[in-house]
Amino acid sequence: MKLINSFKINHLKLKPGIYVSNVIKLTADHLTTFDLRFTCPNFEEVLSTGTIHTIEHLGATFLRNHETLKDRIIFFGPMGCRTGFYLIIRGLYGSMEIAEVLQEMMAYIINFNGDIPGSSPMECGNYLDNDLDAAKVAATKYLDVLNNLNEENTRYQL
Repeated sequence: MKLINSFKINHLKLKPGIYVSNVIKLTADHLTTFDLRFTCPNFEEVLSTGTIHTIEHLGATFLRNHETLKDRIIFFGPMGCRTGFYLIIRGLYGSMEIAEVLQEMMAYIINFNGDIPGSSPMECGNYLDNDLDAAKVAATKYLDVLNNLNEENTRYQL
């Protein structure tokens, strides 16, 4: 079998940032997949399951309610390696075009208080594995990355 594109990226050079991972041309539109890399793979500690689970719930809630993007969000979820998330948006977008929305999302997570949306036994298959405090720390760190984007963390370094 052929190696998939995401495994062709040199993870030893990958920095936290926003990367266009894949673009699929549909009949009348595109799907843009983003690699939202929160940690430096193989050099920094991965996100705990509670951290990533909480960011997933809060991030998905934020994005699917976003005033301008809610009807374009296809998917938001964690990477198996626990170093970040994938975001799929209907349309053709670049990294810098979604940076502001991601900054808003990180601020939402940082300032969130209360019950995590979708975190009851009726709503979630692992409702006890959430860590809001750690999610806020990770979101704060990623917001700093988003506030200082450059080519090194918006274009894959092969």
